[in-house]
Amino acid sequence: MTVDVRPGTEVPAGTLDAEPQPAGPRPRRATWVYVVLAVGLVVTLAPFLWMLLGSFKPEAELQRVPPTWWPEAPTLGNYRELFDRLNFPRFFANSALVAVAVTAGNLVFCSMVGYALAKLDFAGKRLLFGLVLGMLMVPGVVTFVPLFVLVSNLGLVNTYPGLILPFLVTPLGVFLMRQFIASLPDELIEAARIDGAGEWRIFTRVILPLCGPPLATLGILTFLHSWNNFLWPLVVAQSEDKYTLPVALALYSVGQNATRYGLLMAGAVVVILPVIALFIALQRYFVQSVATTGIK
Repeated sequence: MTVDVRPGTEVPAGTLDAEPQPAGPRPRRATWVYVVLAVGLVVTLAPFLWMLLGSFKPEAELQRVPPTWWPEAPTLGNYRELFDRLNFPRFFANSALVAVAVTAGNLVFCSMVGYALAKLDFAGKRLLFGLVLGMLMVPGVVTFVPLFVLVSNLGLVNTYPGLILPFLVTPLGVFLMRQFIASLPDELIEAARIDGAGEWRIFTRVILPLCGPPLATLGILTFLHSWNNFLWPLVVAQSEDKYTLPVALALYSVGQNATRYGLLMAGAVVVILPVIALFIALQRYFVQSVATTGIK
């Protein structure tokens, strides 16, 4: 509070010593914000907690009405059946191979295309970037059949290249890398060119070391999508030795007359563990990328 003190005027006692009083509604508003966030957290985590607890229940308890929250007779039978009935190492290796290859391809090629669209001048640059934006608006189901026909004509059905090659570059990855690289100062590139560096050296020595946050974000999103991808491996992988974990889990847990929910939940827990581990390892870069989006 500002007090206008002029010569000849008297200052009321205690005016200068008075401290501003905190506003009343703010603490109450903050409390409601925390309550809403807590409710949202519970709603988000409840299905995952139900899946984790359900994986330790026998099949009879899972189908009981009304359902039970905590397992009355915890058992590891679902996990034993998962590893005994399925060729788990083979399916896990297939999923890991496809997810790692697709993620690595996106990190390399999307960053290269993003650098070209952001910092290089060439004919058709605006048109190419417009096509990338247009592809972001096209649902995946629209291109699913033409993509399968193309892969089939190339003889890549039931092969690892058929599972990997169609997803090595994605419009979202190109757009994400282009937007981040465009925010980097042009003076860095000009200084490197003055020192005699070529475009490849500028890309690998100057641009990529500065792209840690967007690369981590792209890696997490790409790995998550590829690891959980179900429809494309279901159609392309036509023999058991090419099945990925989601496909094998769905085929072996869903029978002709009944669904093994315990086996399905145990498999789901195992499937999400690598994704959680990857996110925990890269969460600092993920948060940093989200926080610095749009900041020059």
